Amino acid sequence: MNKKKIERSLAKRMAFRFIIVAAICALAIITVDVMIVSLYESIPKMKEIGFVRFWAGSVEHLVIISVALFCLSLFIIALVQRSQLISYLAELSGVVSSIGNSTRHAELPAVLRETQDAIHTVTENIRQKENAAREAEQRKNDLVVYLAHDLKTPIASIIGYLTLLRDEKQLSPELHDRYVETVLGNSERLDDLINEFFEITRFNLSHITLEYSKIDLTRLLEQLVFEFKPLLAEKGLSCSLEIPSKIELHCDADKIERVFDNLLRNAINYSHAGTKIHIAAQVTENITLTFTNHGNTIPKEKLNRIFDQFYRLDYSRSSKTGGSGLGLAIAKQIVELHHGTISVESENEEIRFIITLPFIDNASVGKS
Repeated sequence: MNKKKIERSLAKRMAFRFIIVAAICALAIITVDVMIVSLYESIPKMKEIGFVRFWAGSVEHLVIISVALFCLSLFIIALVQRSQLISYLAELSGVVSSIGNSTRHAELPAVLRETQDAIHTVTENIRQKENAAREAEQRKNDLVVYLAHDLKTPIASIIGYLTLLRDEKQLSPELHDRYVETVLGNSERLDDLINEFFEITRFNLSHITLEYSKIDLTRLLEQLVFEFKPLLAEKGLSCSLEIPSKIELHCDADKIERVFDNLLRNAINYSHAGTKIHIAAQVTENITLTFTNHGNTIPKEKLNRIFDQFYRLDYSRSSKTGGSGLGLAIAKQIVELHHGTISVESENEEIRFIITLPFIDNASVGKS
């Protein structure tokens, strides 16, 4: 509930209470007037009492006293409500100052029910964000431990084989080449691990901003698939495109390319050898893209966390497919900054990522 709604609601409640109490006071004054006039007329001795004679002796005096009493009542009611309002503000101040520090729900007077509900919502949102931040930090710390352990293996291997190359002068050319190939492979693995450390560090130090331009989305996907051909061939995979011949999209080209790069790389890493990766696009009011690959079915509990920061499907220390756990989290942030959505489904040995982006320009109908 926004500030104006809360103000209007509080004003209505205070005004309603003021009117009710004022009406009760008016009714009480009229009742007293009737009683005094009745006693004045029915009991002769009452006429001897000064204030009764002044009060009920004439209509003018009766009206003046009644109005004066009513005004006095309004003044007292206003003072009481002012005191109550100050008390409400003091309670509200105490509740606001304890937001995030108390595990109990705030309790405010009934007149501040909307404010209490709004505070409950804010408190719950803060608690959820704190829990999510703690979980992300824990996953990050665990991941750093895994990566630090992974660093030891390639470093030890590199040192060992380089020592052999230095000390063994009579190595055959075949054995020499094998050692060099091993050292090169472990060096590349070491480079990947170091890059993951940098990725983890940059994530908390950077903020994603968009630089919009108009791109040919079809051309971008075709180029991306072409660049991944060596990786596809390495695992015996193929990739097919089913997209309109030209889709013009208003977006940040570099950021969107990073999203697609990450999804295709994940599809390659988690596909069964010899299977096909399928990328399709449909243009309606929005652009819907699907990245489908065939691999182990992802359990539902993991699907629910797959876009979390630093979350990896495979936490095995020796895994070469598990990255820093940031790729999908960053992809989700980029898509949402473009006012789109990204989701994932997995069943029957099939994994499908679905991206929806707002469509602005018209696309031709032909197929690539």
